[in-house]
Amino acid sequence: MIMSHAQPSLTRTGTGNDRPAPQSPIRAPHTHPAFAREDVSNQVTVIGAGPAGLVCAIALARAGRRVLVREWHRNVGMRFHGDFQGLENWSGETDVLDDLRAAGIEPTFDHHGVTRGTVYDSRGSHYQVQSARALFYLVRRGSDEGCLDHALLRHAIAAGVEVRFEDRASDAEGNAVLAIGPRRADIIAVGYVFETHMADGSWLVLDERLAPRGYAYLLIHAGRGTLASCMLKGFKQQAVYLERTVAFFRSQLGLTMRAAKPFGGFGNFRIPRSAIQGGHPVIGEQAGFQDALAGFGMRYAIRSGLLAARSILEARDYSSLWREELRPLLRAGMVNRFIVNLIGERGWPAVEKLLTHGDARIALQRMYRPSIASRILFPIAQLHHLGTSRDPSCDHIDCDCVWCQHQAEHKPPIADRNSRGGSTPTGSTRADRGEHL
Repeated sequence: MIMSHAQPSLTRTGTGNDRPAPQSPIRAPHTHPAFAREDVSNQVTVIGAGPAGLVCAIALARAGRRVLVREWHRNVGMRFHGDFQGLENWSGETDVLDDLRAAGIEPTFDHHGVTRGTVYDSRGSHYQVQSARALFYLVRRGSDEGCLDHALLRHAIAAGVEVRFEDRASDAEGNAVLAIGPRRADIIAVGYVFETHMADGSWLVLDERLAPRGYAYLLIHAGRGTLASCMLKGFKQQAVYLERTVAFFRSQLGLTMRAAKPFGGFGNFRIPRSAIQGGHPVIGEQAGFQDALAGFGMRYAIRSGLLAARSILEARDYSSLWREELRPLLRAGMVNRFIVNLIGERGWPAVEKLLTHGDARIALQRMYRPSIASRILFPIAQLHHLGTSRDPSCDHIDCDCVWCQHQAEHKPPIADRNSRGGSTPTGSTRADRGEHL
């Protein structure tokens, strides 16, 4: 939860989707030469070129598989604008960058380890949070040089992956992995990316007036900044919460923004039954793999992509693999979200004390470690999540939130079977809740 997110793998919508495609120096060949020499049965199709899909494709290609990635946008990272996101580094014992290296993926994207930051509460008090090792890594998302998405595309092409842009998949056949991103909105983020002369820093605000049931944040590094309000309720009033967030940081820190560009996004979190659809592994946010407490999702995307590749290469059951590695963390995140919602703002001092006394990374690891208490609370937390995950203010009637904008402007390339595809956010069906997965 600390200091960053915007999704974590939040799908960016709205203000930048109609911009011209960036002229990236990378363009995958339409047909990789090796494809003509290999048996078609050796091919794996990955639908979606986000971090989950590209990591999966890289792992498969380096193991000798013929891989085709189909992406319906004109380039990778088209939903992003170079905004900072946090690649969290506390949910595992190892460093997340070492996890990438172990998979043969060098972290050639721009990244900056954050070991300290400031947390504000609704009373105006602030606390210092620090850790001996990086709590998270600041990374930029988008198609530009230095962004995570751009770097993963380079690695994929170098491994021999074929990437087809503007290729809208209507169905998945043969060996396929589904990675098309979130299909509903449990959390939205609205904010700005900008240039600034302010000093580097990371700031988090826990205040219902700025971000209902969520948090607001400001991230600045090397003259670039990202500011956002991340909310789980009140979508229809997103402009009000964003305005309050800007005003807060101006009053507290003297915020200055130049060349500010608005952005918005959404994310979802759920714990699927199998994460299998039509016999195909479902990875990343399409499966709902995202922390329910704070919305961090990139590490889950990377892990699930690698697990899907492993299931194919080793003929292992994908459901068993992700349940063993990811489900305990996902359940802990849902229990943490339930507790936070239950205690409300009156309980924040206890949370702040936990994070500010000692090493925050170690404290967070403990919060996500499976325990008897979390196992007891999880069934209650899951029922609570299913009953409260929809924001009643987002009704598609005179609503201009980023979720409604996305629904009005886009149709996903391959929808979850038997689901609404997100067309009626206030409704809820078994399929939409992910139970068909």
